[in-house]
This record gives sequence, C-alpha cells and structure tokens, in this order.
Amino acid sequence: MIQINELHKKFGKNEVLGGVDLEIPQGGISAVLGPNGSGKTTLIKCILGMVIPNSGSIEACGQPTKKDWKYRQQINYLPQIANFPSNLKVAELISMIQDLRQKPSDADRLIALFELKPFLDKKLGALSGGTKQKVNIVLAFMFDSPLLMLDEPTTGLDPAALIQLKKLIRSEKEKGKTILITSHIMSFVEEVADEIVYLLEGNIHFKGSLEDLKSITLGTSLEEAITRLTTKEQLHDA
Repeated sequence: MIQINELHKKFGKNEVLGGVDLEIPQGGISAVLGPNGSGKTTLIKCILGMVIPNSGSIEACGQPTKKDWKYRQQINYLPQIANFPSNLKVAELISMIQDLRQKPSDADRLIALFELKPFLDKKLGALSGGTKQKVNIVLAFMFDSPLLMLDEPTTGLDPAALIQLKKLIRSEKEKGKTILITSHIMSFVEEVADEIVYLLEGNIHFKGSLEDLKSITLGTSLEEAITRLTTKEQLHDA
C-alpha cells in the first residue's frame, strides 16, 4: 500500500528524515510513533505530496507519488492542526469539501455520530478545539478511500467522542482499509494499532508488532516499551 525507499528531507541544515525505508502493507492499522521533532508529520506530508523530499522514492496505492497527484484521490487525510476558514459555517465547509471531492459522502451519519448537528450553522471560528476536531474527523472519514492518514486524531476529544473515534477506526479496518496513525497517546495506540513504527531523529528504530516491541524492551505496556527503546537508543548513540 505504501512503499518508501531512502527518503531524505532537509529544512535548511536540519535533516528531518535521514534515509527512511518503510513498507506499510495493505489492510490494518500502523502507528508511527516518536518524540516531537522525530519527523512523523514530515513523513506523512511527504507521502501526501505536501512536502517534497530531497531524495528517495514513495509509492502509495500502487502509484509513484512524484509528479502524479491522482493517487491522492485514494487517500483520506486528517491533519494534526485543522486551519479552517474562521468565517465559514460548519455546513458550508462540509458542502465545499463534498463539491471538491465529487465522491459519495457519509457526512450525515458522521455528523450524527459526533453530535455535530447543533453546530452546523455556527462559524468555525466560534467553535471549541474539541468541536473543530470532530469536524476534522467528519471531513477525514466521510469519503470511501482505501488509505486513511490520521495525524494526532485524538486531539481535544472528550471521552464520548474518543470512544466513537475508536469504533470508527476499527470499522474502517474491518473493511480492509489501510490506516496510518500518529499519536502521543500510548493507551489509544495500544488499543487500535496492529503495527508500531518508531521514528527517532528521522530514522526508523523499530517496526513490528506491539508484542515484539514489549519482548525486546521487556516493557509491560506500550508507554514503558517506548520509553525503554528511546533510552536504549540514546545510550547507544552516546
């Protein structure tokens, strides 16, 4: 589903991705983890074509991403920070995205699921952070695409909305879709992810199942395993 080879990206003198090799198979949920500044969001934006790598190759949905934007039609994306036009109403934004994508939409069901109907006539600039994130989720899930990329999807969500999000992610997985998630909430990742990809300083230091990660680090939880892996790598680098 996603094939990345020798991906390098620098911003000025700062090397954010240092030769990443990564294969994400079709179907299932992969979580890309790492501390702030490890390159997670840059990696996702390179796959989406929002950031142009200095070198390396990317294939998504069986198509090379370089100089061919059409592969993006098969991707649903939830950005870490949704910068919505503050003067637009929620209903106007949803309608605009529907017009742009020109695909059948599941917006009505999702609006009901996340209890957004009372907010449809409100301007986006007047919404709380959590309500904006619910709008963000509706936009990301309302089209039927084989690849979903979710950058920090739990941000600002209340417990009820978080439960609905987890159910939604699992239901998409059951349809055979490929889901790529970044998150700092280890309990959330532990509940939903099939595979862990650990990124540190622009390089992949682990790729495998949660059980394998716990086994090599002797961690009893994902949070403990990641902490031990990070400490191990820092000591090794020193």
